[in-house]
Amino acid sequence: MIETERLLLRPLDTSDVDVFVELHADPKVNRFVGAFSPQQALERLTVVERQWAERGHGLCAIELKSSGEYIGRSGLQYWEQFDEVELGWTLRAEHWGHGYATEAAQACLDWGFATLEADYFTALMRPGNEPSVRVAERLGFSPRRQDKLNGSPVTVYALDRPVGLSSV
Repeated sequence: MIETERLLLRPLDTSDVDVFVELHADPKVNRFVGAFSPQQALERLTVVERQWAERGHGLCAIELKSSGEYIGRSGLQYWEQFDEVELGWTLRAEHWGHGYATEAAQACLDWGFATLEADYFTALMRPGNEPSVRVAERLGFSPRRQDKLNGSPVTVYALDRPVGLSSV
């Protein structure tokens, strides 16, 4: 569990199917990350659980400390096709503009650099996803290359491990 001033982050698991489907059902949200049927969400969350078990990191549920409300997801995901770990974030639209994405992603980033041996983390941006680009830039990421994810073009942003910061 990662705790910030306003948020609690905990590993996503298969019990989160309903909130995961609900998050991705909003057209404002799924424009860049896609929608999930309950079966697709269960399959995706099974992969997330396996990544936590095998790699020691994965996606987290983001909950408000004040109410326990699930407001989205953030975390570190390994992409085998790139052999890289991506920092990602997706929030319910009604929670955009409050700094939650940056707060959650910064916490995951700090945790990742402190616990994993990665030399850098990426953030994959689909064309037109300017709000997420702004989050990435606030976190210190910059464009590194163009690539494709699941057949769609992405700009791969990256942030190198800070000089002098070693993992545990």
